Amino acid sequence: MNTSEAISASAVAGLAERRLDWRHKAVPATANGTTHADFLAAKHTLADLQTPLLTLDAGALHANADRLAQWCAERGVLLAPHGKTTMSPQLWTEQLNRGAWGITLANFAQLRVAREFGVRNLQLANSLTDPRAITWVAGQPADTTILSWIDSPGTVDIINRTLAGSDAVLDVLVELGAHGGRTGARSADAALDIARAISESPNLRLVGVSGYEGSLAHTADDAGLAAVRGHLATMRLLHEELLAADLYGSGSVIITAGGSAYFDDVVTVLSPCIRKAAEAGGTGSDSVSVDLMIRSGAYIIHDDGFYRGISPFSREGDQPFTAGMYGWARVVSQTEPGLAILDAGKRDLPFDEGLPEPQLIGPVLGGAMKPLLGAEITSVNDQHSFMTYDADTTTVRPGDVVRLGLSHPCTAFDKWTVIPVLADSASANTTGNQTVVDLIHTFF
Repeated sequence: MNTSEAISASAVAGLAERRLDWRHKAVPATANGTTHADFLAAKHTLADLQTPLLTLDAGALHANADRLAQWCAERGVLLAPHGKTTMSPQLWTEQLNRGAWGITLANFAQLRVAREFGVRNLQLANSLTDPRAITWVAGQPADTTILSWIDSPGTVDIINRTLAGSDAVLDVLVELGAHGGRTGARSADAALDIARAISESPNLRLVGVSGYEGSLAHTADDAGLAAVRGHLATMRLLHEELLAADLYGSGSVIITAGGSAYFDDVVTVLSPCIRKAAEAGGTGSDSVSVDLMIRSGAYIIHDDGFYRGISPFSREGDQPFTAGMYGWARVVSQTEPGLAILDAGKRDLPFDEGLPEPQLIGPVLGGAMKPLLGAEITSVNDQHSFMTYDADTTTVRPGDVVRLGLSHPCTAFDKWTVIPVLADSASANTTGNQTVVDLIHTFF
């Protein structure tokens, strides 16, 4: 790996030599044993695939990645996309090539995947409490940065005991949460106490403040936004108190928040904290430079459900993200009027943030399709979906193919080890046998 690379280009390119077979349910039986590269060289199309199926839209992925990269650059904000959304080094590469600081991940196993592909800047949006994980992080090369979070004096104690006697120093951020939230110290005062414990540790260096506002709201109404903004304001207060108490152990500090739902509020509330090194000057806390980092992950895929409704760009109505994933399912049973059973279920498609949305129907995969109006997925089993429709106005037959809009990419990708990327499925709403232009490999 070139030490200047944000991710190993050779490791990612090596995915093209992986053989495709029965372990990859998106791969048709006719392609069994071929390599990724051979599959693409054969110019396969949507019609060559089978259902159930998840596909990605190349045009949407690129446009979404460009959109947020530009937005962050215009505001002087760092981006460390949450890689757990896709767990795809190929898509991480797209984000890093557009200027992302690094990749955020959720657990030790995901960190190992990222290091296997040579990602150099990593953030663990969680606490290190497994001694084996602590030792592993401490043993990473000097050209690798791994930031982790701490929300408890107990975590400080575990790290101190694990690294006792070593000269290893881990860079950490103190995490602020809120009552009713997920992780994070429950008050600024509690976070200050944790910061003091970190400053006294020979194996820890405090380099910032972290939080996740998305666990405090699930809507963009007044109550939801008030909860988010209140939490962010407390994060800012905590940062200012840490500066005043000279508790940061580094001259370069990161404040990080922001998933894919409220990143605009994060920047509005916290961007006044940004201070570049040239502006800092002085000594002590006056010399500290401060960067703001958001961690949006779902934006590159977006969806036709939860994020379509709550994304800041959707709410503002100005160049919203485009849904970049679709499900495809076939009618396997149609034995009573107005009810069709499809061959995709919980094992294939996300359902936790809203059920799939029937959009188009046609007699064959990759053929002409027409809008499927008034249809609804009412429930899903492990391998089936129940689709109701108006039998007086719509004809549905066994073998028909339905294109489904999906909600929540985080729980779509984990169901697939290989995902075909189509040339431009979003622009071909009624017809088109799109070419498969890439295969995305995931590592959950």
